[in-house]
Amino acid sequence: MYTLGEFIIENKDHYPYSIESLLRLFSSIKLASKEIHKEVNKAGLTRKIIGSSGKVNIHGENQQKLDNFAHKTFVESFKNRDVVCGIASEESKNIIIIEKHVNNNISEDKYIVLIDPLDGSSNIDVNVPIGTIFSVYYKKKKSISKNIITIKDFLQVGRQQVLAGYIIYGSSTILVYSIGNGVHGFTLDPSIGAFYLSHPNIRFPNNEKIYSINEGNYYRFSYGIRKFIKYCQEEKENRPYRARYIGSLVGDYHRNMIHGGIYIYPKTASSPKGKLRLLYECNPIAFLTEQAGGLATNGNFPILDIIPKALHQRTPFICGPKNIVNKLKEFINYEKK
Repeated sequence: MYTLGEFIIENKDHYPYSIESLLRLFSSIKLASKEIHKEVNKAGLTRKIIGSSGKVNIHGENQQKLDNFAHKTFVESFKNRDVVCGIASEESKNIIIIEKHVNNNISEDKYIVLIDPLDGSSNIDVNVPIGTIFSVYYKKKKSISKNIITIKDFLQVGRQQVLAGYIIYGSSTILVYSIGNGVHGFTLDPSIGAFYLSHPNIRFPNNEKIYSINEGNYYRFSYGIRKFIKYCQEEKENRPYRARYIGSLVGDYHRNMIHGGIYIYPKTASSPKGKLRLLYECNPIAFLTEQAGGLATNGNFPILDIIPKALHQRTPFICGPKNIVNKLKEFINYEKK
């Protein structure tokens, strides 16, 4: 069985940049994820990390205690490795600059990291899978000589990602990632603290069986989305599909990628720009989706081709196997006629 480090070294020919810097970056991700794994697994024994922190984050949402813990854990872990020059977190209003790089030469192998430290944290007290989502870019070359880091370094289109992935904390803790050579999953063995290859070359199954959407918002959806839901429920051909929705993007997406299904978080009357964040959630999941043979779209445009305008930009989000995503797009396009 390959450990994560062994697997990266074995496949180093697929990575055109410094393999040493990639290993050091993953060292940060692994360390932070193991800290969070430890806290999540003792959540039922202590109330210190469960519930609201009493604060509201930049998005106007109640911040959970574990959100804040995960944010601090990942930021500190990235700061302690000499490969990251800037961080953007869903829990932080502004970008975080690693100060030691500002007055020094910023080489081309310094990473920009965007992260959702804890997706679905409101579910921690009911033992539902939660996760971390991360997206990694290289610093823009045009500004390297200036030794500065700006917001432009973070507002890169999704296709420029050099690494994307997530960690799911559930019945087991699994790290799933891609550097552009397929999607691979590694399960944590907590007895020795190592991640072992458990899900090599993950691909969306062709026999999609699941649709994941919050049907409680049915009457807030557009006509095309409502018609698609009815299509999924019809008793025809290989339908009806099964409705499965956790309310945790990582949990829903991981299940759908393994078993075959579409994830839908569309715009609504109350959220016309969508709800999910383009840079922290949609871009990395879209990168994985395409690497696993699927499609990711906002309903009109590929997610990975959207030009970001703001750090906390939102977007409608649809991802899954090509056949079922294209079927949903037919309903959306019919609605426009």
